[in-house]
Amino acid sequence: MTAFPNSGFLSEASDGLREMLAAQASEITLDQGQVLFEQGDEGDALYALIEGMLEVSFLAMSGRKLALSLMRPGEVFGEIALFDNGPRTATITAAVPSRVLRVRRDDVMNQIRKQPDLAVDMIRLAGLRMRWMGAQLNEQVFLPMPIRLARKLLHLASQQDSPSERITLSQSELAEFVGATREAVSKTISNWRRSNVVEASRGGLVIQDFDALRQLAESDLI
Repeated sequence: MTAFPNSGFLSEASDGLREMLAAQASEITLDQGQVLFEQGDEGDALYALIEGMLEVSFLAMSGRKLALSLMRPGEVFGEIALFDNGPRTATITAAVPSRVLRVRRDDVMNQIRKQPDLAVDMIRLAGLRMRWMGAQLNEQVFLPMPIRLARKLLHLASQQDSPSERITLSQSELAEFVGATREAVSKTISNWRRSNVVEASRGGLVIQDFDALRQLAESDLI
């Protein structure tokens, strides 16, 4: 039995809940570029990433793709499917060859019927997750693009083995992450490059001045 990660959605879960999920899990292998599920698909399972990297994206009403994040090993996602079988709200794609654990909703519900206390734990965790999602939505809607970009770069850097490593995303891909045009992102990065905040090239960018970028990320006006 592969242990379920003690992170993300499950970071405050009880040992009993994690053990139950691990006991019900099966493993899936994904090739680079393979889609695990698409926005609009019926949700029927919770997943945990145990190896590789996954891109989270969705299509706006305009038809434009928006990339939300890159998930690293240890992250748990798709938990809404444990509470209903509604449509997926995002598309999950393997950015590199990856392995995930899958726990189907019906299997979880069967176990909860046997151990009702687990439902209380899951409801509490769902509330925490909804608060987090609300905060992310507010940030995307109300913060100016440069602040969103600064926060996204710091987040991406924190997910790497070393924050000072090159972030290998194009400016078009960064634009998808912050819901902006490539031109707007390019202009902002050019300004930061002149101030020696970042070093940018076609292969991505490197954060040179973390303190300055953090000040930009925490600023109300840029």
